[in-house]
Amino acid sequence: MATESESGGDPEYVAVADLADLERDGVAVVGADGRAVALFHHEGEVYAVDNRCPHMGFPLARGTVEDGILTCHWHHARFELEEGDTFDIWADDVQTFPVEVRDGRVLIDPNPEPDVPPAVHWRNRLADGLRENLRLVMAKAVVGLDEEGRRALTDPERAGGEGGEPLADGFRTPVETAVNFGTRYREMGWGRGLTTLGCMANLHADVGGRDKRRAMFLGVREVAAEAAGEPPRFGQYAFDNRDLPKERLKEWFRDCVEVRDADGAERVLLTALANLEEEAVADVLFTAATDHLYMNAGHTLDFVNKAFETLDHVGFDDHADAVLASTVRQLTGATRSEELSSWRQPVDIASLCFDAHDLLPDLVAAGEGRAWERPDGFVETLLSDDPEAIVDALADAIREGATTTQLADAVARAATRRVAYFATNNEFSDWNTVHHTFTYANAVHRATLRTDAVELYRGCFDAAMSVYLDRFLNTPRAPLPTPGESDRDPGEVREELLSCFDEQGKVNRAAALVCEYFDVCESADSRARRTASDDGGGDTDDLKRTLGRGLLREDAGFHTLQNVEAAFRRFEAVEEDEERRLALMATARYMAAHFPTRREAEQTFSIATRLHRGERLHEVE
Repeated sequence: MATESESGGDPEYVAVADLADLERDGVAVVGADGRAVALFHHEGEVYAVDNRCPHMGFPLARGTVEDGILTCHWHHARFELEEGDTFDIWADDVQTFPVEVRDGRVLIDPNPEPDVPPAVHWRNRLADGLRENLRLVMAKAVVGLDEEGRRALTDPERAGGEGGEPLADGFRTPVETAVNFGTRYREMGWGRGLTTLGCMANLHADVGGRDKRRAMFLGVREVAAEAAGEPPRFGQYAFDNRDLPKERLKEWFRDCVEVRDADGAERVLLTALANLEEEAVADVLFTAATDHLYMNAGHTLDFVNKAFETLDHVGFDDHADAVLASTVRQLTGATRSEELSSWRQPVDIASLCFDAHDLLPDLVAAGEGRAWERPDGFVETLLSDDPEAIVDALADAIREGATTTQLADAVARAATRRVAYFATNNEFSDWNTVHHTFTYANAVHRATLRTDAVELYRGCFDAAMSVYLDRFLNTPRAPLPTPGESDRDPGEVREELLSCFDEQGKVNRAAALVCEYFDVCESADSRARRTASDDGGGDTDDLKRTLGRGLLREDAGFHTLQNVEAAFRRFEAVEEDEERRLALMATARYMAAHFPTRREAEQTFSIATRLHRGERLHEVE
């Protein structure tokens, strides 16, 4: 630190070099308050910048200065020397330092006030990464936002506003920024990218430590990738009439979707959002999503449900207009399964569904005031090869008082079994067939928790018929491990499960390890170990974190990401040990079938993490 005489009475400035030496050499690296600063003498002036290139940390003192431009010699990132602004968005601006020359000495202020708070900087950089589809920029922004969010929880100076809310939230800020971008810059609106973001937002609480950052990085990069090169979306606007009742708006919306009028449907939906409560809006959307059968192989209803779940994270009031309006083309442009031969031949199951839909008013009326309990064997009936018996079982359940949630849960149990029992002697692509049924059934169940619209019974029939169509993929049923006893350490089982994902084809072994983990957690010895252990030893939360670790280190495909998230939701929805085991065994089998991958994204995330820690990537392999 400079003395008062050296700094001319200003203690903020530090004497760091002799001007004559700098004029002779042109460049110098000096230390100031614990950081390396590069000094440049150029065109008669002295400039000071952080010596670490903001791109990947290369020493900028080893770069070139010409015509007021500093060029890094590793990846040729260019910076305007005086203020540090970059020519190359992928590189970020470099920190500059105020300079004074006094009595032949060069002095700098090593701690200048930032132009914007760090949290705002990282939010802006995330927006840059989304616009340009720059993975490393997005990864660094996610890491930076999470770090700032953690600091804000303990450092009042990093909190903003009278309410003391943090300037950054390592969870909400990436989700909100990506939602705003994805709903605006993709003409087709809500798709796989935003659905992935919603899945990652849902998984955030289930995964541990650094995997929370990986989940956010995965979500935002998929939004950017899907929007890359696409034209923007120009939204419609609501009608002026604010006195329209729900039933009228619902009718209009369904009519517009029926004739594939996206603009009209969007105007009606925006009017509904201005007039109605959230549950009523959900009724409008989910009704339209079940007017036709298993639309887009189940993706349509699943995507609409994921849009609602994403709003749970970022706020319905603030974002519903943009988010839900972006789902309209999923409805108006969807393939309708009654148009497919598989739903018409050799059995016309589409007609079976529509006939059941027509009976719903009478079935619901008959079940009014009655309490239904799922009979033994009901799920096995749904797995049978008799579509009429399946439809009759569902109709009888409604007549006996089954709620939409109860019925959707039963169908989701059957769909879970299709994944768990998937026989690996089928073609590999058929994993997607059982997966689509599973995620659709899960989405129907989740939708029933949001609205009591009776039309969601139709989704139960659709899902059950898709379960029926998938029956050949369980012929024969894959063998599943049965509960037993194990005295192995829980951590050992988890480690082996992760190792299992390092080898191709370990499908049945993955299921066996999940089953064994449940056995370990239930054993008396394990309970004693958990009591004595500082870290809890082993429980199903640890198992989910391990599965999350296995998922997020991979370049997992869209369906794999969906599958794990849906399995975790099914785990939460059921109480029986058998069902919980089954949900996690099913997704472990699915994961093992699709892993390992090249793990390219993990390399990018690792680079971002190491740069944030200040590592010298140019020196250490």
